[in-house]
This record gives sequence, C-alpha cells and structure tokens, in this order.
Amino acid sequence: MVRSLGKGFLFLYGMLAVVFTLTAAVAAEYVSVTKDGVNLRSAPGITAEILFQLPLNYPLEVLGKEGQWFKVRDYEGDKGYIQESLVGKTPHVIVKVKECKIYSGPGAKEKLVGTGDKEVILQKVEQKGDWIKVTHPSLTGWVNKNAVWP
Repeated sequence: MVRSLGKGFLFLYGMLAVVFTLTAAVAAEYVSVTKDGVNLRSAPGITAEILFQLPLNYPLEVLGKEGQWFKVRDYEGDKGYIQESLVGKTPHVIVKVKECKIYSGPGAKEKLVGTGDKEVILQKVEQKGDWIKVTHPSLTGWVNKNAVWP
C-alpha cells in the first residue's frame, strides 16, 4: 500500500531544510591573513601555483582543511589554499561596495565620522543587529553589514 505523506509532512520537511541551511550559514568559519604578501595557492603545498598575494588582515572563509592547509574563499568568491600558520582568528571585514559610510554609532542617524573605499580592510570589534563596529588606524565607527564582507 502506498500512502501520501501529505502537506503537513512536506511543510515540516521544508522547515527542516531551512533550519539546516541557516545552521550551515551561521557555522561558517572565517580567518584573517596575519602577514602582508601571503600567497594564495591553487592547491595545498608550497609548489602549487600562486593565484594571488594577499594583504595583511585580509578576511577569508574557511571551506575545508587538508593537512596544514585551509581551502578558503574570499569576498569575490575566488577560492584557493593558504597555510594554516599564516592566518589568525582576529575578525576583519572588507568593504565590498564602492564607498561605505562610517558612523559614530550603530545607525544611519548617527554622526558620520568617515568613509571606507572598496577593498579597505577593517578590524571587526562587535556587532549589533545590522551594524558592525570597526576600527582602522585612522578611525573607529560603525558600518552597515551590507557594505562589508563577511
């Protein structure tokens, strides 16, 4: 005998899929480059092709690990490998828009204290909702999370 699972089952199944997807997104791991000019390679190993040289504090998403190498992705979606010893856990973000506004507090109604150009790297201090407190050698302030990655 074959039974229909019904709409209730399909709804529950759909909700579980959403929960698992959200859990995976929240569980993403990010690291930042700890030295200037670090090589991002096409494969794990020091003889693999160099794809890019990354600047100090450049943020990366960890996709996996092979030995002492992380498989990573940057804010533009480029993927490669970097030695585990060349990254750290201090959180950084990179400006992904042409120019982002930096405010004195978490909100667009706060005083504008500066701007950040595309690809400027900022240290992440804390987050309140849609707003991230950042520091840079020249200023401290808040940016909207949609202007930076991650």
